[in-house]
Amino acid sequence: MPPSGSDLEAAKAAALRVLQHNAHGPYHDLPRAAAWGYPEPYTRDLMLSAPGLLVSGDPDLRDALRRTLEALAANQSAHGQIPGLAHNPEDLGSSDTTPLFLIGLAWYRQAAGQPHFLQDAAGRALAWMRYQSPDDRGMVQQQPTTDWRDEQWVLGYGLYVNTLVYAYLRLYGLHAEANALRRRINRPVITSGVKPPHVLEGLAVPGQPYYALWSFKVHSSLRFDLMGNSLAILTGVASPGRTRRLIAWIEAQCRGLRARGELAADLPPSLFPYIQPADPDWYPRYERFNRPGEYHNGGIWPVLCGLYVAALVAAGRPRLATHKLYALTELVRLKREADVAFGFNEWLRAQDRRPMGQDWQTWSAALFLYAATAVEQQRTPYFDAVRHGW
Repeated sequence: MPPSGSDLEAAKAAALRVLQHNAHGPYHDLPRAAAWGYPEPYTRDLMLSAPGLLVSGDPDLRDALRRTLEALAANQSAHGQIPGLAHNPEDLGSSDTTPLFLIGLAWYRQAAGQPHFLQDAAGRALAWMRYQSPDDRGMVQQQPTTDWRDEQWVLGYGLYVNTLVYAYLRLYGLHAEANALRRRINRPVITSGVKPPHVLEGLAVPGQPYYALWSFKVHSSLRFDLMGNSLAILTGVASPGRTRRLIAWIEAQCRGLRARGELAADLPPSLFPYIQPADPDWYPRYERFNRPGEYHNGGIWPVLCGLYVAALVAAGRPRLATHKLYALTELVRLKREADVAFGFNEWLRAQDRRPMGQDWQTWSAALFLYAATAVEQQRTPYFDAVRHGW
């Protein structure tokens, strides 16, 4: 039977219990990334959870975000980089933790009414990010496996990280820089094999509504990235017209995946088409960690599905958003090991929805709660401030 309204309410209550349980962990009392498998305070997990923590209305969860931000500021590098673990100043090298810190900080300031909270740390983080653009024209680059996909090669100008940069530029009032970056992202990927000196590559796929996973000079990956494209909608990088075409394209592509037996859920996988062993972008290590339909190579991640539901709300698709929220409600029941009513698992195999990650994952619960709030309120709290330039 499909989920009911009572199922949704039960899932929301369970998500809140997960977040309350994970708000205090063994590392300096900082929040856990997951109840059992990940006791550490992973920066990206907790910063991506920020909108869910804040819409919960729970003062302890807002305080958990504050404590995490303070720890990140205390462990910031001399040059302004934010570590990948909130308690460990030596865990450096991530491409997304510094922009995520800036976003989480801006949203906490908004919620707490403290516009100057951690002002020095914010300034140093902004300075660090200004030096991450190799051509000094706004779009930032990354090394492979340095963003949330720690087992997948994304190199050069990645879509996901650059949507984060666009978001914090808006939140800190740097609108001229944000506008320039938006124009750059919406430039086409170079597919001719030759890059004229005066041409700047972008991330828009020629003839398609979606954005490429990454590009750099004449090299690129035209695979679909759910995280980056959902953020492009939520932040306003994608125009309303592109957004409408993009959502229709995603839904059509997912119908094709289901018809071929490559997808068992009514929600999009993290990446498609899946990377196959015979493909040129396959790496031998993927056989162990990233097989087709698994982990970053097309696994179904509730955190990403929550962002997609919110993106549907932002796009003015309330019926589709509600439908996908109920599909996500069914998905977050599934668990791998824990004896709980709702597993809020980390990720599931696309072909059969088998839970493969850790149960009671903080960002799975947080983005479910955020998606439910967005559907109920028919707005996207905190992301509205990015998309509308408030």
